[in-house]
Amino acid sequence: MTLNGQPLLFYVYFLNCLSYLASLKEWVTLDTYISTFCMRNYLHSRLLSLHGLFMVTVRIMSIYLILFIILSYLVWIRCIYCQHRRAFFKSLKHVMNVLSSRDTNCSEISALIVTAHPDDECMFFAPTIIRLVELNVSVHLLCLTEGNYYKQGAQRKQELLKSCAMLGIPSSSITIVDHNKLPDDPTAEWSIPLVSSVIVKHIRAHSFNLVLTFDGKGVSGHANHRAIHKAVSHLASTGQVPNDCSLLSLVTVGLFRKYISFLELPISWLLPSCLCCIVGSRGYRQAKAAMLCHRSQLLWFRYLYITFSCYMFINTFQMIPQEPKNLKIY
Repeated sequence: MTLNGQPLLFYVYFLNCLSYLASLKEWVTLDTYISTFCMRNYLHSRLLSLHGLFMVTVRIMSIYLILFIILSYLVWIRCIYCQHRRAFFKSLKHVMNVLSSRDTNCSEISALIVTAHPDDECMFFAPTIIRLVELNVSVHLLCLTEGNYYKQGAQRKQELLKSCAMLGIPSSSITIVDHNKLPDDPTAEWSIPLVSSVIVKHIRAHSFNLVLTFDGKGVSGHANHRAIHKAVSHLASTGQVPNDCSLLSLVTVGLFRKYISFLELPISWLLPSCLCCIVGSRGYRQAKAAMLCHRSQLLWFRYLYITFSCYMFINTFQMIPQEPKNLKIY
């Protein structure tokens, strides 16, 4: 048989060859596609593995970085504390020599802490009292009330004596004022002239040359604390304070700084102040023991205060400016 003069067998063979080549091309294309797909999946899985490894590495490095920052901060605090131990005596002498005409030794310093209530001495001034006592400074306390707001005056008076003994202040150096016009009351407005009179008489009677008290914010914002600052500022501005007597006010810090415990130390250290008093773990335990003497005041939030307050570790003071004394010309 022929088709257009050509043998039919030749055409059949030719068509079979074309069909075979076409099928072979399809298989090659399919095999290439499968290989490409597998390669892409392999690369994708490898990329996912590398990404996971990278993220794990980042997390580990972040943890190490955080630990490094924390340890560095703690080392910084330790260095500041050690530097303070060496420099505190010099800072105190500088404060005393600002108004004094001669060099003053620690044994010649007679310090008065003026507070409003029993427990103020350990809640706010413990680091200062501890450091001054360590330097053999004569430390006295003037508390302007018995703390009789809840009719516990007698009990709180005894607690104050125990607390001061724990801090190193003998009972003979403690004066507690019981005046009906100076009640323990956050809503009461104390007479500034009266408070000034009580304080200046005590200063002159004992010849104190260093007075430490609250600043204008009173640390806790208590009206009685602020009244003491107003009274001392009044004495300073009117020139009633004896010569060579330095007046210092305890700096009030913000709420966040107040409750980050010893972590606040570098902040206060860096900010300008005329005197900085810092205690370590032993001083903190001493301040805590003094606070625990005030059994009548140990409500749940007082334990939080003992644990987190920076005032258990550090006090910073600013100088209260004084006007020149009135000069008499004969």
